[in-house]
Amino acid sequence: MRRITIPGLIMVTAALSACGGPPPGDASVLTADGSSTEERELNDPNRSTIWDVFGPNTSEQVTQVNRYLWAASLDVLNFLPIQEVDPFTGVIVTGYGTPPGGGRSYRATVHISDPALEARSLSVALQTSGGSPVSAATSRAVEDAILSRARQLRIADNKF
Repeated sequence: MRRITIPGLIMVTAALSACGGPPPGDASVLTADGSSTEERELNDPNRSTIWDVFGPNTSEQVTQVNRYLWAASLDVLNFLPIQEVDPFTGVIVTGYGTPPGGGRSYRATVHISDPALEARSLSVALQTSGGSPVSAATSRAVEDAILSRARQLRIADNKF
């Protein structure tokens, strides 16, 4: 194992600090607005450095949710108790509840992934109280009911 000495550390630090600047004798070029190319590079908002890794995370993931699908999901599944709602990611999680006229209890997770009023924007996962998933036909029927209700709400707003 090799030991790092103080003089060696100073030499490495000096060598690394010299890596970022322009080469000696390089004249900066002035642009039309009077700023130098060096100033423009330093003020570039898209410029990134190694120190950006250690800074705060400024990236956000925002999903736009179709408001008609959102309202229709809450309307169609109103017999289920709401456990979790996140309009920023488009997720609605319900607790167990029995549909009107039904004998089996269900829970639902709805994900609205797109601002378009289309079937591809909606995903519904149903589960019985025993923990098993329901048939695809039942999930499709609930999705169709939500899509139909969303279209009714959109027509009621007169926004075609």
